[in-house]
Amino acid sequence: MNLQTLIEQASKGEIRELELLSLEGGIYLARVTQDHGQFTLLNDAAQPLHLRSVSHLRDLLQLVPPFPCVLVQQCVHDEMCGVREGPIDSLRIPFSLKEPF
Repeated sequence: MNLQTLIEQASKGEIRELELLSLEGGIYLARVTQDHGQFTLLNDAAQPLHLRSVSHLRDLLQLVPPFPCVLVQQCVHDEMCGVREGPIDSLRIPFSLKEPF
């Protein structure tokens, strides 16, 4: 899914959720959930669009009606230290596309 498609579908209310995945190196990728599947946000070359921050995403989608968004971060400390047993869930922090005041 490219940015233009995301904007069109968000304007129609077809986006259930956007996950902003925090990766190593300060890179963020957006994964969009709709009723019929999950899609990675792609650039013009059909490669995953690398975002710099939540603010960068807000800038790209400033004219779009709001929809649920969540920042997803892995808990690397637990993975490295092996403190907990069992599956380690990622940290999910809801955020808004509207600029905080």
